[in-house]
Amino acid sequence: MILYPAIDLKDGQAVRLLRGEMDKATVFNDDPAAQARAFVEAGCEWLHLVDLNGAFAGEPVNAAAVEAILAQCDVPAQLGGGIRDMATIEAWLDKGLARVILGTVAVENPDLVREAARAFPGQVAVGIDARGGMVATKGWAEETNVDATDLARSFEDAGVAAIIYTDINRDGAMQGPNVEATAALARTVSIPVIASGGVSSIADLIALRDCGAALDGAISGRALYDGAIDLKEALKVLKG
Repeated sequence: MILYPAIDLKDGQAVRLLRGEMDKATVFNDDPAAQARAFVEAGCEWLHLVDLNGAFAGEPVNAAAVEAILAQCDVPAQLGGGIRDMATIEAWLDKGLARVILGTVAVENPDLVREAARAFPGQVAVGIDARGGMVATKGWAEETNVDATDLARSFEDAGVAAIIYTDINRDGAMQGPNVEATAALARTVSIPVIASGGVSSIADLIALRDCGAALDGAISGRALYDGAIDLKEALKVLKG
């Protein structure tokens, strides 16, 4: 299982939100590239980046910060937030991003996801962000009547590289991930699933690792910044 340290970008800074609320942001580092380097130096093999402003704006906003991270770190990075057309997907992949994460368009324009997955094999992931099992879009600001599991199943034959499943109510709350829902989703589809939201201890990572479903990885943010998870120990546990 891969541990993806999260760098959430708001106004050019690395922040964490509480349950996705932009007015509840804690700034952890005003130099996101330095933060990324610290994660890589600790042994991380991937980076998970989110353009929070972009998720609301519907277009990239924190591009300069992302580009600085890509220039200074030699591990693959995935990015979500504000990526809603083919031109933006191509532009990011051309800049060296390993994988784009499509969330809002997965609901609003699933054909784009399919087209992108065909055009860029292994480089397109679907972000499924759910509150009470129902998908939320546009930076989690808009509720839909789309069931998270149904959405995941709809991309079963699309060739997407991964599904990043976030339980919004757990995100940034340091209350543990929704292991049950994540495992249930992973058992439903053959697409690799990455768990996100609420991962706040080594015990949480072990619970995900041993949940009985083959999860591809887990994303953690606040717990790494707060020191609740020792990064080197976590990496050792997940490799073990």
